[in-house]
Amino acid sequence: MSKDVKIGVTGMTCAACSTRIEKVLNKMDGIEAEVNLAMENAHIHYDEEQVSASDITAKIEKLGYGVQTDRIELDVYGMTCAACSTRIEKVLNKMEGIQQASVNLTNETAQIDYQPGMVDLDQMINKIQKLGYDAEQRADREEKSSQKEKELKRKQIKLGISALLSLPLLYTMIGHLAGLPVPALLMNPWVQMAFATPIQFVIGWQFYEGAYKNLKNKTANMDVLVALGTSAAYFYSLAEAIQTLFKEDFEPHLYFETSAILITLILLGKYFEAIAKGRTTQAISSLLNLQAKEATVVRNGEEQQVPVDQVQVGDTIIVRPGEKVPVDGEVTKGNSSVDESMITGESIPVEKVAGEQVIGSTINKNGTIYMEAKKVGKDTALANIVKVVEEAQGSKAPIQRMADVISGYFVPIVVGIALVTFVIWITIVSPGNLATSLEATIAVLVIACPCALGLATPTSIMVGTGKAAEQGILFKGGEYLEATHKIDTMVFDKTGTITKGEPEVTDFEGNTSILSYVGSAEKSSEHPLAQAIVSYVQDQGVSMSEPSNFEAIPGHGIQATVDGSELLIGTRRLLSQHNVEYSKYEAIMEAWEQEGKTAMLISVDGNLEGIIAVADTVKETALQALGQLRDQGIELVMLTGDNERTANAIAKQVGIDRVFAEVIPEQKADKIKELQAQEKRVAMVGDGINDAPALATADIGIAIGTGTDVAIEAADVTILAGDLSLLPKAIQLSGMTMKNIRQNLFWALAYNSAGIPVAAVGLLAPWIAGAAMAFSSVSVVSNSLRLKRVKL
Repeated sequence: MSKDVKIGVTGMTCAACSTRIEKVLNKMDGIEAEVNLAMENAHIHYDEEQVSASDITAKIEKLGYGVQTDRIELDVYGMTCAACSTRIEKVLNKMEGIQQASVNLTNETAQIDYQPGMVDLDQMINKIQKLGYDAEQRADREEKSSQKEKELKRKQIKLGISALLSLPLLYTMIGHLAGLPVPALLMNPWVQMAFATPIQFVIGWQFYEGAYKNLKNKTANMDVLVALGTSAAYFYSLAEAIQTLFKEDFEPHLYFETSAILITLILLGKYFEAIAKGRTTQAISSLLNLQAKEATVVRNGEEQQVPVDQVQVGDTIIVRPGEKVPVDGEVTKGNSSVDESMITGESIPVEKVAGEQVIGSTINKNGTIYMEAKKVGKDTALANIVKVVEEAQGSKAPIQRMADVISGYFVPIVVGIALVTFVIWITIVSPGNLATSLEATIAVLVIACPCALGLATPTSIMVGTGKAAEQGILFKGGEYLEATHKIDTMVFDKTGTITKGEPEVTDFEGNTSILSYVGSAEKSSEHPLAQAIVSYVQDQGVSMSEPSNFEAIPGHGIQATVDGSELLIGTRRLLSQHNVEYSKYEAIMEAWEQEGKTAMLISVDGNLEGIIAVADTVKETALQALGQLRDQGIELVMLTGDNERTANAIAKQVGIDRVFAEVIPEQKADKIKELQAQEKRVAMVGDGINDAPALATADIGIAIGTGTDVAIEAADVTILAGDLSLLPKAIQLSGMTMKNIRQNLFWALAYNSAGIPVAAVGLLAPWIAGAAMAFSSVSVVSNSLRLKRVKL
C-alpha cells in the first residue's frame, strides 16, 4: 500500500543539503521524494510494504538533519484506572510518526510529540476511539508560536550577541583602514581572541556541526565553506598570538575580526532571509485567517459554542447575521444572503434558502440560517484550497532540477578552487606569505556559498502560487505554473464554461399582457426552459395563477388552461397540429434559431399572440477574456456535444473560429490528442464530469471552480468562481514567475561566477565577501517578492 507524507526537515542551509537528502531518499526501495529548501520540508511517496515511516526518519537523521516535531495536548474521556491510561499510551507510542506519548490519568490528558505529515490529529483521535475511549484537542490550550517564529527569535538573539561581540573587532579593522585611533587594549591579540572565540565556537557552532554531519556522509554544503573559511582565519590568528609569547618584538597578523565579522554577516543574511521567506508564505496565512474560529452548534436541544475543529458532520449549526459560516453544509431553515467573494470571487451576495449549499468561511449578511454540516476539517472547500496552495508551493518546477544538479557539484568544486588559490598564492604570487594566501582562500570559500542558487526557484514558486491563489487561480504544482505560459492552444467546453450553464429568456415578441398566462402555464413544468420563462415573468413583476389543466408534450411543448383560456406554447408542429397559423413570426423564429436560441410560439384560444426565445447565455467575462487570450497569441477552439448550429452561434459571439461540435464525451480526449499530434501545446478548459478525460489528456487541464469535483480533481489548474478573465491572468502570471526564476538563477550563477575569480586574485577582502554573500541570498528572495506587487 502506497502513502504520501509531507514532513518538515530541519538543519538544511543550502541547496546542497536538500539535494543530498533527496538523492539518498530516492535510492531507498519504494520511495519517491522531493525535498524543498525554501519550505523546509520533504514530500515523500512510499510503499509501506517496502519501507516504513521510521526508516525514512532514521535515514534523514543519519544524514545529519532533523525531522520537525510538534506537540499536541488532548483531553481524553472514559479512563477509569491506570490500566486505561497505560493502554492508550502504549498504542499511541506504536503509531508511526509519534515520537513520545504520555497519558495522565489524573488530569485526563494526553501529551503527544509527533511528526506533522506522518500522523495527524484525526488519526490519533480515531486510534483512541477504537480502544473504546474518546478524545479531542484541548479547547483551553493557548496557541503556541509556530516553529518558524521560534526559530526566527533564536536567530535574532544569536545575531544580536554576535553583533555586540563583533563591534570592537570591526572598529579595529575600520580604524586601520581609515587611520582612526585604536585603543591599545583592542590591539591585544588575547583581547581580540576573547571577543572572537564565543562567536567562533558558541554562536558559530552550528556551522561546525553541519559541516561534520555533511562530511561524515561524504557530501559538502555551505557549512563546510563557512567552517573552513572562518577556522582558517581564527586558527591562523591564534598561531600568531601564541608566537607573541615567545618572541618579544613579534608583530602578529591577526584575522580574528575576519572570522567574527564573517559569521555575524552570515547570521545577518540568514536572519533577513528567514524574514523574507516568511513573507513568501503569507498567502497561506491569509487563507487560514478566513476560517471561522467557533461555531454555534445545536446538540441535545441546546446551543453550544464550540471550536470549529470540533464540529462534526451532521451537526445542526446556527449562523447569525455578520457571522462566518463555520463549515461547508446545507441550509435547513431560514433565508439570508451570503457574501461568498472570498471563495468564489463573486462580489454580489448570494441568496440562500432551505436546500441551498453554503461554503465555510463565507459571511452571512442579513438573516439567521440553520444549516447541516456536510464537510468539516480537511474536507471543506477552504481546506482544499489551502492544501492545493501548500502542495504547489512545496513542489518543484522542472527548472529547479537544473539548480539542484549544479548545487550538488558546486561546493566540492569551490573547495578545490580554494585549495588551488592557496597553493598559487603561497608558491607563486606571494611566496611564503601565509596571511595573504589565507585571505584570498577565505574570500573564495565565502563568496561561493550556493544559498542564492538554492533559493532562486522555490521562493519564486511560493510567491507565484500565493499570488495566484489571491486572484482565485489554484495551481496544483510548480510544474504546472512553469508550463502554463508555454501553451499555444486553448480548448473550451461550451456549457458551463463559456456559457452560464443555465438557460434564460433572451427575447420576447408580442403583447406583454400574455406574460401572466405564459408564466402561469409554465409553472407546472419541471423543464429547464420552463423554469427560465417563469423566472423571466417574475422579474417583469407580473402576477401568476395556478393552471386548471396542464399537459407536457415531450419534444413539442405544453398545453394548459389558465383562467379559462387555452394555451399552447412550443414548436411549429405543436401549433400546426392545433391549426394555429404562425407565419407572421416565421422570419423572427428562424433568425433566433440561427443565433442558437430555442424559440417557442405562444397561442391563446387558437390565436397566435407571441414568441419567446430561451438560450444558455454567454458569461459576461467571456468576450473580453477570450479577446485577451487571442492578444496573447493563443489559438481558441470550442469542443462541445451540442449541435453544430448552436455551437457556431456561441462561438461567433465570443470570437472562436474553430469548433468541434456534436462530440460525445469519450471522444473529447481524442480531439485533444489530435491537436497535440499537430505539435500544439494544448490547454483544456472544462467544468463537467464528461470533461475529465480531456482535462487529464491536455498538456494543462484547467477546471472551472464552479464545476464538478471530478473535473477539478482531473485538472492541473482550477479557476475559482468560473471567471474566465482569470485565464489570461494565469498565463501572464506563469510567464512572469518563470521570468523571475530565470532572473534569480542568472544573478545567482553570475554572482558566483564573477565573485570567485575576483576573490581568487586577492581583490576581495573576506569580510566584504561575507557581506556580498549575505546580500546575494536576500536579493534573490527580495526579487521573488516583487511578484506580490505585479498587476494582472
